Amino acid sequence: MTRVLSPQLQQRITTAEQAATFVRHGDNVGMSGFTGAGYPKALPAALAARMTQAHGRGEDFRIGLWTGASTAPDADGVLAEAHGVSTRLPYNSDPTLRALINAGEVDYVDAHLSHSAQHMWFGFYGNLDVAVVEVTAILPDGLLVPSSSVGNNKTWLDRADRIILEVNHWQPRELEGFHDVYYGTALPPHRRPLELTEPMQRIGEPYLRVDPDRVVAVVETNAPDRNSPFSEPDDASRAIAEHLVDFLRHEVAAGRMPAELLPLQSGVGNVANAVLAGLDASDFTDLVAYTEVLQDGMLDLLDSGTLRAASATSFGLSDAGVRRFMDGIDAYKGRILLRSEEISNHPELVRRLGIIAMNGMIEADLYGNVNSTHVMGSSIMNGIGGSGDFARNAFLNFFLSPSTAKRGAISAIVPMVSHVDHTEHDVHVVVTDQGLADLRGLAPRKRARRIIEHCAHPDFRDALTDYLERAEAARPDARHTPHLLGEALSWHQRFLDTGHM
Repeated sequence: MTRVLSPQLQQRITTAEQAATFVRHGDNVGMSGFTGAGYPKALPAALAARMTQAHGRGEDFRIGLWTGASTAPDADGVLAEAHGVSTRLPYNSDPTLRALINAGEVDYVDAHLSHSAQHMWFGFYGNLDVAVVEVTAILPDGLLVPSSSVGNNKTWLDRADRIILEVNHWQPRELEGFHDVYYGTALPPHRRPLELTEPMQRIGEPYLRVDPDRVVAVVETNAPDRNSPFSEPDDASRAIAEHLVDFLRHEVAAGRMPAELLPLQSGVGNVANAVLAGLDASDFTDLVAYTEVLQDGMLDLLDSGTLRAASATSFGLSDAGVRRFMDGIDAYKGRILLRSEEISNHPELVRRLGIIAMNGMIEADLYGNVNSTHVMGSSIMNGIGGSGDFARNAFLNFFLSPSTAKRGAISAIVPMVSHVDHTEHDVHVVVTDQGLADLRGLAPRKRARRIIEHCAHPDFRDALTDYLERAEAARPDARHTPHLLGEALSWHQRFLDTGHM
């Protein structure tokens, strides 16, 4: 049975192959999708096939690809394999596309997620030619029931010249009512305050709007999201979780936050899930989340009652997590709310609500600068995502990483980071499996000694101390943030030359 209930849009139902003909070489295409949830399932493959055919005829066929965040191999991946992407923003985790970005074939614009929709609306990225958005259903009046992510879909639908809708029957019809889409945004100087003062407060409506006259095609699909498995927490992840949870207990005891904490934001990945598991095993209760992505760990917290409710922009579940959500979907309604990412990540709201932000990092340096995105300074890993949105504006932020990588060849604590995403001014607490360094209120040299003592792996601790002491002695008139400029990045160069820092 069709889920396209609008008589006007029923007339636009077609195949993915036919819908793909509405995308042309040089178009900027805004696709739905955020962390493997809610991305179009059929159009990307059909478009990639057209690109491959064009290339076989000696014709260029590439697009600018804009999304909410990462998508999946059957979206980002197939378009990358077809060499059909000229520009990508704002976040990517696909390995094929990552290789093309690092090879210089694809231009990557690594934008803060809260900025991506508004910068497009400001005209910074050029015209949006096509929007390709997955939804759960189209109602008789033309309103759209969003699917498992919201991301930038509202803005893509508002601004695109041509719109292709994918109606995915795999998405549970019961998702209707899980969303809060805010339509009060405006361009400067006409902006008004966002009247949201509680994490689960509704300020929008449960549907996406669309101008039916700009909808050129509707494709019905039945295909799952990319559901990524999560590993069981290892010793390093469990240690990180223990340090963080113990620190939160200390902050409550010191009177700096209430017993039920402040709203939680958690990044994506196995370390993040380990931290959530640590919270679930703790004595904390009645927690609430205001975050980007709902992972399995958040479902665990909701199921146990440790977490009262969660606001996000997307799911990011494993196969087991999806089954659990679908089996208990009625019980989650009212406890889970999905918003546009410009609201889930909005700096005004992050600061007002007093978020506790917990995000991963690749490396931190002696003074608390953090690199979240680049390996050895030049190769992009994924992108900054929303970590900057939350960290800069959080009541309290944590940056998390095992103390070493590549079986001990790489130290996560280095003299100077090879790329800066979060400056020392924005970083509150650094946590590794070795310990936790609270950097609040410390001058640079005191931060350095605390990071070395508490966060660096013992194999690298003496070398870091030696670097710091020689840097302090080298220039008596430059001891505020002492560095040996000829050695500051030598650890990275040594790894590139020898395979070990």
